[in-house]
Amino acid sequence: MNDDVLTIREVADYLKVNEKTVYSLAQKRRIPAFKVGGQWRFRRGDLDAWISAQTAASAVDPPAVKVTIRRPRRGKGRG
Repeated sequence: MNDDVLTIREVADYLKVNEKTVYSLAQKRRIPAFKVGGQWRFRRGDLDAWISAQTAASAVDPPAVKVTIRRPRRGKGRG
């Protein structure tokens, strides 16, 4: 069998995520994939390039962190 083309199960193991996550990403075209006979397939080289792009993008543009500052509550009968 050719190890360069992977199934959903193999990609899930490779990325250490659930198979449903891989399926969803493929359907939304958020991960490089193609269909053969109605089943999703993935090229290992495409996945490696996608992973590199994801890690480079996260290093350049880190996700925004929302910080909420709350004032202490005033209890009844206080100040």
